[in-house]
Amino acid sequence: MYQRTLFQLVRTRVIEPRKFIQVLAGPRQVGKTTLVTQVMQDLPFPAHYATADGLVTAGQVWITEQWEIARIRQQQNPSADFLLTLDEIQKVENWSESVKREWDADSLSGIPVKVLLSGSSRLLLQQGLSESLTGRFEMIYAGHWSFSEMQSAFGIDLTKYIWFGGYPGSAGIMDQVVRWKQYISDSIIETSISKDILMLTRVEKPALLRRLFEFGCSYSGQIFSYTKMLGQLTTAGNTTTLSHYLDLLSQAGLLTGLEKFASNQIRQRSSSPKFQVFNTALITAQRHESFTDILHQPSQWGRLVESAVGAHLVNHILTDNITLNYWRDRNDEVDFVIQKNGKTIGLEVSSGEAHKRIGMEAFQKRFHPYRILLIGKTGIPLHNFLLTNPGDLF
Repeated sequence: MYQRTLFQLVRTRVIEPRKFIQVLAGPRQVGKTTLVTQVMQDLPFPAHYATADGLVTAGQVWITEQWEIARIRQQQNPSADFLLTLDEIQKVENWSESVKREWDADSLSGIPVKVLLSGSSRLLLQQGLSESLTGRFEMIYAGHWSFSEMQSAFGIDLTKYIWFGGYPGSAGIMDQVVRWKQYISDSIIETSISKDILMLTRVEKPALLRRLFEFGCSYSGQIFSYTKMLGQLTTAGNTTTLSHYLDLLSQAGLLTGLEKFASNQIRQRSSSPKFQVFNTALITAQRHESFTDILHQPSQWGRLVESAVGAHLVNHILTDNITLNYWRDRNDEVDFVIQKNGKTIGLEVSSGEAHKRIGMEAFQKRFHPYRILLIGKTGIPLHNFLLTNPGDLF
């Protein structure tokens, strides 16, 4: 299972001889803190944990204070390794400079304190790492929970997973619709936007970013040009601003815009994006229909199914080195195109009995992919696909 594999990866990395700073990045409420705690409890040596989340002011001195605690505790038992874990590190201003200073000081002095950093803003973590810690870190990505994880941990069936998504903290209140939607809206959506984007990144038009998020969730699985978005959003802005805001939402693990698959990289990057949520709960928590109602609306349910497949794919991009796109040429379209190690696979999603394969045939004729796969009743069963690691398809 993904979370068990992630646990083993983090544990293996921090047990290895001190070489790199380990950085665990991922969106809110996917269990990063729980994972870190479990790893620390399973280690054969002591550790110190501290979080910058909730601190009124978290300056660089806070990092130095925590580092000194780790040094003192390590010196009390110099024959053993020691792990320092700093959670939500991106909340500390100029955190990377302080981490670099302390890490280099330990390296020069031969102090074997190992370091694990974690945070919810992948964008800010990557900025800090690239600015000050080049060559000193390894990145580990914690994505949203998969169907197999939710099924194994909470007994969630396929239809409930498609509707309620993969937030483990919400599993216990799925039978309380109003409470569940409030939890997703307040604890995840609002917190991610306000704390992980607006408070930590310069956003000149926060209302536009919020509206873009709501709009993108409503149209997850659909392709929109940036010019058309501006018309739909009916607000002042430009295409460059929208592209930047969509990138911020993507880095926060909320909403992304898939690029069109093309042999020409310039054409690919200038294409109209296809909205894709990282977790289907971000769609359904904002809808007025109930779970029972949507099951009796085939077209709406079909869109959720496609978004669930897209979420499954997009959460494996960083962990499995997969490139994810869509393809469209006039009336021909393929829902998803994944690439790895020079191989290309076209994926089409069908939630009904019949499905036209014109787009798949056109894609195959033009690009000669490694595989063309249909996900649905007449192809790979949706249940089976969501239990499959996309990297294993190659």
